[in-house]
Amino acid sequence: MGGSMVEWACALAETELAVPLPRRWAHSQGVAQRAEGLAEVAGEDAELLTSAAVLHDVGYAPRLTVTGFHPLDGARFLRDTHAGDARLVRLVANHSFALLEAEERGLMEVLEREFPLLDEGLLVDALVYCDMTTTPDGDRTTAQDRVAEILTRYGDDSVVGRFIRRAAPEIRASVERVEAALAAQPR
Repeated sequence: MGGSMVEWACALAETELAVPLPRRWAHSQGVAQRAEGLAEVAGEDAELLTSAAVLHDVGYAPRLTVTGFHPLDGARFLRDTHAGDARLVRLVANHSFALLEAEERGLMEVLEREFPLLDEGLLVDALVYCDMTTTPDGDRTTAQDRVAEILTRYGDDSVVGRFIRRAAPEIRASVERVEAALAAQPR
């Protein structure tokens, strides 16, 4: 890889997203900025969190689309093309309760088999927090407003709409746990 994992991840995400999907690239940059703000909470995993944050939506890149399910397509790209760090790849594959969307798409068993969930609660929650408190344009928002925006953009009866309604309580719980961890940090 050369250089830090974050530098590599940023360069890769920019290459794949900036031109074909500038708004997705803006979102990914905003999510990474949120992750940088969680460095103290993430501790030794701060670099991993920021790298996963900037790469979490890389699977939307048109040239990477195979299944049409961006967490799976992105994780496969990172694993197969770049021999990405196993924890990084699993975070990308499972970001923001992707397993629930995979179930809606009939891909749950594939996702579980190829990229098992990490048993690292606060790290997983931190990525959810970063993604779900960042608008499509990369600005800060609340998780409640982000869920509402996703529902408006995709529609209640879409695969994404059904998924996000199911995931909303879990998203809120993840955000609350990260906010509690932030509040517990010494000032």
